Amino acid sequence: MTHLRNRCTRSVLIAGLLLGGATGPAQAQDSESGALQACLKAWGEHPFGPNPAYRTLATSVKVFGIGQGTADREVTPGPSLIMVNPGVNVMGGSEIELLNPNGWYCLRAAVNVMGGMDIKLHCGARLASASSGTTVMSGENAAKGVSVMGSIKVERVGCSSS
Repeated sequence: MTHLRNRCTRSVLIAGLLLGGATGPAQAQDSESGALQACLKAWGEHPFGPNPAYRTLATSVKVFGIGQGTADREVTPGPSLIMVNPGVNVMGGSEIELLNPNGWYCLRAAVNVMGGMDIKLHCGARLASASSGTTVMSGENAAKGVSVMGSIKVERVGCSSS
């Protein structure tokens, strides 16, 4: 049991270090602004202008599969810019649902240590990552997050079959 507890503690510490540690309000705002600009640049043409309004989707921390899931099921009438805060998954499975067909989702970071993280993205939505991604002893890393001995996958949902 001690071995398992030590392993979990190390995994959580690794996840914390990969996220960059604690930040104060000014650092968090600067980091969010930089992430938003990186996503806008990745999209190239977008309907939001130089200083766009956006909302933030908080994600959760899951350890051993325990923790809340994250979902954005709000459907907006027009383009909506959504900043997806860092998600952390340690030794388990995690799912993030980004289901607004008019959503332009900016993924700040996804950290996955020894588990699987699935992102379900509506077929009409757009997704950009603010980071280039890091993969260590891992499989697919489609979302360009940080994955250590795990995988991050993006699956399109809600696509018509015609």
